[in-house]
Amino acid sequence: MKQAKTLLATAVGAALAASLGVTSTTVVAEGLSPIEELGQHIFFDKTLSIRRNQACAACHAPAVGWTGDDPRINEAGAVYEGSIAGEFGNRKPPSSAYATLSPIFYADFGNRLLGDDIPELADDPLFVGGNFWDGRATGWELGNPAADQAQGPFLNPVEQALPDAACVVYRVCEGAYGDLFDQVWGPNACVINWPRVSQVNAACTDPDGEVSLSPQDRQKVDNVYDRVALSVAAFEGSSASNAFTAKIDAHRAGLYEFTAEEELGRQIFRTKGQCSACHVGTPGPGAAPPLFTDFTYDNLGVPPNPLNPFLLDNPTWDDPGLAGFLVNVANFSQYADANLGKQKVPTLRNVGLGSCEALDYGAEPGKCVTKAYMHNGYFKSLWQVVHFYNTAGIKASCESKGIFDATVDVALENDCWPLPEVAENVNRDELGDLGLTTEEELALVAFMMAMSDGYLQ
Repeated sequence: MKQAKTLLATAVGAALAASLGVTSTTVVAEGLSPIEELGQHIFFDKTLSIRRNQACAACHAPAVGWTGDDPRINEAGAVYEGSIAGEFGNRKPPSSAYATLSPIFYADFGNRLLGDDIPELADDPLFVGGNFWDGRATGWELGNPAADQAQGPFLNPVEQALPDAACVVYRVCEGAYGDLFDQVWGPNACVINWPRVSQVNAACTDPDGEVSLSPQDRQKVDNVYDRVALSVAAFEGSSASNAFTAKIDAHRAGLYEFTAEEELGRQIFRTKGQCSACHVGTPGPGAAPPLFTDFTYDNLGVPPNPLNPFLLDNPTWDDPGLAGFLVNVANFSQYADANLGKQKVPTLRNVGLGSCEALDYGAEPGKCVTKAYMHNGYFKSLWQVVHFYNTAGIKASCESKGIFDATVDVALENDCWPLPEVAENVNRDELGDLGLTTEEELALVAFMMAMSDGYLQ
C-alpha cells in the first residue's frame, strides 16, 4: 500500500494543483475578485451564527495558518466552543488554507491513475480527497469539497448553530454586503418573499426554529445557500488563503537558500523520515507548487486527548474517523472497518505559522500562540509530533507504567506514549521506529517551519 500511496501522490497531488490554476502567475495576483471578496465578507461575518458571535474565522484564523488561534483552547482539549455556550464539536479545526485543492472524494481501486499493477487495491481501495478530517465534505453536492464543507458549520448545532439555511441566506442577502451578493450572483438571486422581520429573527434565534416559506421560496433559499458556500470556497481558494509565499516557495524560485538545518531536514523528510510518503513535495506540471499532502487517510496511532470536552462528556467514544463516514455510504460501507480511525492527511503548509515554537527557527518576534496538532489536538508542538513519529513503536505504553489518560507533557516526562485512540489499522510501516537522532528531529521541524506563508511579500 505504501507504493500505491506514493504513486498516487505523485500523479494526483501536484497535478491537481496545476489543473486548479495554482501557478506562479496566479498566486502572486493582488486583490480579490468580486466573488472572492464576497466570500471574505461571509468568512468573517459573526452574524452568521445563532448568537451573532461566531464567524468561520473563529476556528480558521489567518495569523496561525487558518486554524484555531486561542492558546488556552489549544493547550487543553483543542476543540472550539460553538456559538451556543457549552456546545463543543469532537475534533480540532483543520486548516482551511489549501483545502480547496483537495479533489472530489473517490475510492481508488487501482484502475485510476495507478493502473492495475497493485492488485490489493481491488479489495482495499485508497480513499482520496474530500474535506473535514473524516472526508464527509465530498464535493459530490457542489462539485467542490471546500464548498460542501462551508455549508456544514453554519447549521451545525455545536458550531455556528443556525437552525435553518434560510437564516444564513437572510442575513447575507439583507446584510451589509447584500449588494455585492447581487453583483456576483445576479440581481434576482436574493429576491425571496420573506416573512416579517420579527418572525425571521424569532426563528433564527431559536435552536429549533424554522423560517416559514413557500415551496418556491424554499427552493430559492436552497439555491442561494449553495452560492453562499461557493463564495466562501472562492475566498478560501484565493491568494489571500492559498498564498504560496513560504521560504520553500522562495527557494524553488531561487530567492532563498535553505539553512544547513533546513537542508538536513529536507533530506530527512525525503528519506529516513518517510514524511514524503504522504506529505508529497513533488512539484506538479507547469511548476505547480507542492501541497505536501496526498489527500488520503491514515491512522497514526495518535493517543486520545484526555482534555477533549467531547470525550469528557462521552468517555467511551473512540473517533471512527473516515469509517464513521463510509459506514453511511451504500457503495463504501463494506470498507468502513478497514478505515476505522483513519483521518485526513493534512497539508503541512503553514503548519508552524504563528506558533511560539517558530521563534526558535527564525520567525520574527511578535504575537504567537501554542498550536494544537493532529485531529484531536493531542500534541502541542511540531517537535512533539516528530518525536512521536520517531518513537511511537519503541517506547513503553504509559498504561504499562500505570499512567492513564496521560497528556503529552505527562507522557514525555515519563518516557512513554499512551495507547492509540483507535488500535485498529495503525500505520506501522511509516512511523514508530525511524531511528532519528535529536538533531534530525529538530532539523525536520526546521524544514517544516520553512513552509509558513509570509516570507515572500
